[in-house]
Amino acid sequence: MRLKPIVLAVATAVVLTLPAAAQQTKRGNETLKKYCTGDYLTYCGNLAPDDPATDACFQKNWKKLSENCRRAIDAYEAEQEQNAPAKNRQGSQGARERRG
Repeated sequence: MRLKPIVLAVATAVVLTLPAAAQQTKRGNETLKKYCTGDYLTYCGNLAPDDPATDACFQKNWKKLSENCRRAIDAYEAEQEQNAPAKNRQGSQGARERRG
């Protein structure tokens, strides 16, 4: 599932902003942290960041996510596609088509 790195990045941003956070990761970017933390807490905050259900939650709630969060996710995915090997680029566009 293509949204998993994004969901993990957003979830990590949430975890890193909480006082009890002890784990760190290099996934995601500051734009995702800035624009998607609230959406994660609103729609998927009851799920653990590494739970596969979190990916499904973001996909299910795609239309409800803030415009800035959706744009941040799209930009992050585009960046990941550019950095991915050419053989992975073609199959990665399915996630955008599956969004509700």
